[in-house]
Amino acid sequence: MPNCLSIDPQSPDPKTLDKAVQVIESGGVVAFPTETFYGLAVDPENVASVQKLFKLKGRNLDKAIPLIAADVAQVESRIASLSVDELRLANCFWPGPLALVIRASENLAWNLHAGTVAVRVPGHTMARMLVNQVGRPVTATSANISGALPASSADEVYETLGSVLDLILDGGPTPGGIASTIVRVDQSGPVLIRAGVLPWERVLEFFSSVK
Repeated sequence: MPNCLSIDPQSPDPKTLDKAVQVIESGGVVAFPTETFYGLAVDPENVASVQKLFKLKGRNLDKAIPLIAADVAQVESRIASLSVDELRLANCFWPGPLALVIRASENLAWNLHAGTVAVRVPGHTMARMLVNQVGRPVTATSANISGALPASSADEVYETLGSVLDLILDGGPTPGGIASTIVRVDQSGPVLIRAGVLPWERVLEFFSSVK
């Protein structure tokens, strides 16, 4: 695979990550492994990059694109300050499979969101290191054509998207499984947007315990 670089997902080579960062910063699309499937990273502050991502996935423009961040500080500096309740959930469940729907800052590309965006800090060492080296959140939509099964290996990514991706980070097979749980917090408390691997009951139990 000509546009593929091997990488150890547990102890990634910073120089290899730097190459991925250069691709993202230049407007390209990078496929990378996560704790479930492979995802696609672009700069969410670059309108052209976001447009390219929608086009190569064949994704409807009204479907939101989720983001991942390195930590809470990066979320608050590049996207939006978290409310007290959002911060409580983040501090409890991040890194991990809980995405919070929060306000989207003016930094983000206008074609990425409709006022809010889902973001999480992933429980995957390489993914967090990649975002940390980029210095801002990146997109993390699944590496597939919209409607198709998500890819759990670099080979699967290459078979479907290899000709249109700028770089694939091959971290070996990913475990697959269930997607992250997506939650929004409003004045009455947390609201389940999408059921996922983190049980909704755990979110409610935690929220009740701190009130």
